Order: sequence, then structure tokens, then C-alpha cells
Amino acid sequence: MNSDVRSGWSKLLKPFRGAPLGWRLRLAVIVLMVATIATVWITNRLLTDRFTESTRNRAELRLALYSGNLLSELRRNSIVPQLLARDPTLISALQSRDYSLSTQRLISFVEEIGAASLMLLDGDGRTVAATDRNRLGEAHRNIPYFVDAIRSNATIFSVIPKESGGYSFVYSRRLENSAEILGVIVVEVDLQKFEQAWAGISDAVMVTDSTGTIILSTEPRWRGLDEGAALLRQPPQGAIQRAIRATTDWTALPPDAYLQGEAVMRLETRIPFRGWQMTSFTTYASIREKVNSVLALEIMGFAILLALAFYALSRRATLRMTLFQRESAELRALNARLQREIAERERVEKTLDLAEQTLAQSSKLAALGEMSAAVSHELNQPLAAMKTYLAGARLLLRRNRPEEALASFGRIDGLIERMGAITRQLKSYARKGADAFSPVNLGEALASALSMMEPQLRQRHVKITQILPEEPVVVMGDRMRIEQVMVNLLRNALDATKSVAEPDVEIILAAGDTAVLTVRDNGHGIEDIENLFEPFYTTKQPGDGVGLGLAISSGIVNDHGGRLTARNGQYGGAVFEMQLPALGSDGLEAAE
Repeated sequence: MNSDVRSGWSKLLKPFRGAPLGWRLRLAVIVLMVATIATVWITNRLLTDRFTESTRNRAELRLALYSGNLLSELRRNSIVPQLLARDPTLISALQSRDYSLSTQRLISFVEEIGAASLMLLDGDGRTVAATDRNRLGEAHRNIPYFVDAIRSNATIFSVIPKESGGYSFVYSRRLENSAEILGVIVVEVDLQKFEQAWAGISDAVMVTDSTGTIILSTEPRWRGLDEGAALLRQPPQGAIQRAIRATTDWTALPPDAYLQGEAVMRLETRIPFRGWQMTSFTTYASIREKVNSVLALEIMGFAILLALAFYALSRRATLRMTLFQRESAELRALNARLQREIAERERVEKTLDLAEQTLAQSSKLAALGEMSAAVSHELNQPLAAMKTYLAGARLLLRRNRPEEALASFGRIDGLIERMGAITRQLKSYARKGADAFSPVNLGEALASALSMMEPQLRQRHVKITQILPEEPVVVMGDRMRIEQVMVNLLRNALDATKSVAEPDVEIILAAGDTAVLTVRDNGHGIEDIENLFEPFYTTKQPGDGVGLGLAISSGIVNDHGGRLTARNGQYGGAVFEMQLPALGSDGLEAAE
């Protein structure tokens, strides 16, 4: 201790020098205890009020955000029945009673709309088309959303209890033509997704209708009850469990409920939709943690002061310590330091082992994620083609044309074999060693790829222009993987021409020392060429692609010793070129 500190302590303790050591010690302890209690009490009161207000403001902001999102979803879906009720395709299907394409049309709408499901009911209340095919043929004649829609010329909103628990939220509107009622379009709104989002926080949230019945809640046991009955049930696990046990009448809780021993605050807001209300219950656990951390620092500071006071009062006795005691203290300190260093070394070794294990597991999970994404992307095209062939086969069987239907089934069988080859090929990525390549005729591979894309080409009415050489163009490679690249390039060309009035795709196959396949479209071109071949980069809407097609295609071409390039055409559109080493006549004879 330096001279300034010694001088300060001497002035502080000057009044007590004539008093006995025990009396001075007791007086110092009493003064520090009183100061500690007063400071802790004031700090607890001020910080509790401050953190309570902050927690309340955040809870009110969350409640406003939740209610706004819920109202936005309801209003967005309310216009859907009115639009679908004017759809000429659905009206024509109800008039002709030909619903073969109605379900597919509803399925094409549901992803863009974001609704839970769509159903088309005929005049007798029977489901004739639905995004959920399991509901085809169901009778809805006595259900309110059908009865009310038939009677009214406006869009009807209904809340229907489910047998499995919870509620369905449905918009319905009748379809008519020249004052003739043809049927009813039913749009189910997906509000359960908000319950799942709300459940990820420490609040409990519920929505009640105009009668006070809980129709949405983070706690499934509350649905269908009023607020009082719901809170008497067995509470859920987690932070709200303490709140439910400690509270019987939420409406009677004052703003400073925590200071009175309660555990939650209750907030509610009105949703401007059919008298709905939203209520949230927020715990005070975070407030107590923040306040306790500050109080702990204060108590620790007073403890240090108390220790210093004891040290100052006993410094005379400390000066009388013998050299032996000092050396013993130094030895104990050295021993403790060595023990800490040993413990630190052991802790670092354990941390290193854990980090290595975590890194290995992360690598496995990353590889698994990439493999799953690749399988999903590569199987999407055959599945889409199988779906189209099945629809065509079903229509042919209905028209009593079994021979043509058998041809469609044969194509489906070929697609199944292709899917099996794709999965075997993806599994081979984990193995070392080169693939077993064989001579591949690019013209035949292109014809196979176009055959696979036939349903999409026929549906889109795309003009396909092929410029092929008279002599076969042969390369050394894996035909399945080369066809995979061709299908990806053709599919990207079709996607690029979706918004073009007269879509046109030009395919040029040229041969020399290098075999070059060029795919040119008349779309809007490429915006970001630099990131085009990066994994998971895509310009498509969510659900239309994962951004792996060009990345996988580029990897396949590189594995074959070639190169996949892209550029914007001189007169618009995008141009993709696949360049592979050509196999000459000498190389072909050697391969054979």
C-alpha cells in the first residue's frame, strides 16, 4: 500500500484510534450494512420500474405487429373468392360438369395466393375440385359456408370448428352465370402459421372472436373456451406456467404486478375485423434477471468495501506476521497458480476435442444438406413429367384409348428408371475414383432430353429450332449426366420465356475438335452473370427452384473436361454453351 493510501486511511480511522478494536469493527460493519440495504432497495425499485416499462413497450409493439399481420392475411385472402368466382374456366367446368382440369387449376393458384386450401363445390354442395385431392367428393350441403354463400351475393367468412381441435377460417362465394347459381368457391385461410410463429417467443398469445371464444392461441388447450375457463385448465410448460399458477383474474392485474408478487403482465388490443381481440401474457423473468445482475454488482462492491474495512482495522496485526507466514502464503499462492494453470490446460484440451467433434459433425450435416437439395432438384423434372403423363393417360382411358394410354405408362416407366439412375449417380458423389465413361452421341442425348421435356414444350407452345450436323457428334462421357445438363439448360430457357408472347428456343449442335451445344432463348437475358453458377443462386420465385441446376450442370461439364458458359445474346435473350472434347473416328474405334 503506497503512502497516499496509508494517509487516507489514517485520517478516516482517526476518531476510532482510542476505541477498542471490537467496537470499531462492529460500528464499521453496521454502517456498511445500512448503506448496503438502502442502496440495494433504491436500486431495485428504480431498475424494476425502468425495466418493467421497457418490457411493456416491447410487448405492446409485438402485439401491434401480430395483430397487423393477422389482419393483413385476412384482408389479402378476402379478395380471392371474388376473383375466382369470375374465373371463366371454373364457370365453364361447372356448366359442362367436366372437372378433369379444375383441380390442377386450383393447385396452380394456391401457391401464388398463399391460402391453406381451395375447393370448388357444385350446386349440391359436393366437392368437385380441390387442392387436397382427398377431399374430392365430400358433401358440404349443410355446412354454413356453403349455405350462407348460396343465399348471399357477397363473400362470406366462416369460422368452423375442426373435429381434431382448433378452427378453420374460410371465405366462400357463389359462382353464377346469367343469374344461374352454379356452385361455390371456398378459400381456407392459413392462420395456424401465426400460432406457430407466436409460439417461438416467451409470451402467451390468444385471439378471441366477438363472443369471447378463443379461436387462435399458442396453447392448444385454450381453443374453444372463453378466457376465464381457459386459464383454469392445466397450464403449459415453460415461462407461462408460473404466470398461470400465480394468476386467477387477469383483468384485475395492476401495471406493477411484478412488485406485488405476480409473474406476468396482460396486454390486449382490438383487431378491426368482426369484433376480434388479441391478448398477450408476458413474463417478468427477464426483468428480474436484469435487476438481479445489477444488484449482484452492488452487493459485491459493498463486500469489497467491507473486506477493505477489515483489512484497515487489522493492518497492525498484519504487520506482526512473521517471515515464515509470508513465505507460506507465497508458497500457497504459487501452488494455487500451478493448479490453475494445470486446470486451464485440461480445459483447453477438452475444448479442443469438443471443437474437433463439432467441426466433423458440421461437415457431415453440410454434406447431407447439399445432397438433399441436389436430390430434390434433380428429381423435380422427372416427377413433373410423370404427373403430366399420368393426367394424359387418365384422359385417354376415359376416352377408351388404352393403346395410347399404355404408351404413356411406358414413358412413365422410363422416367422411373431415370430417377433411379439419378439417385445412384448422386450416391456415387461420396466415392473416390473416376466415372466409367463411354462414347455418347450428343444428337441422341438431345433427342432424349427433348422427349423428357415434351409435356412442358407442348403445354407452353414453345417454338423449338434445331440445327444439327449430318454426321453424329460423339463425346466420351456419362450419357445420363450429359442429358441431365441438357434438361437443365432447356428448362432454364423455358422459364426465361414465360413472359414472352412468342417464346422461341434455338438449339445448335456443332462439332470440331470441340463439341459445342448452344441453347439460345428470346427471354429478357441474364442480370447477374457473375453469380449465375453459384450454388443456391436463383432468380425464380420461392418454390420454383433452389438454385442448384446450373451449379450442378457446371460441375458435370467440368468433370467431363469441358466448360459451361453463359452470356446475353446480341439481340436479347440468354445464350448457354456446353463445350466438350469431341471424340474422333480414331478415338471411337479405340473406345469400341
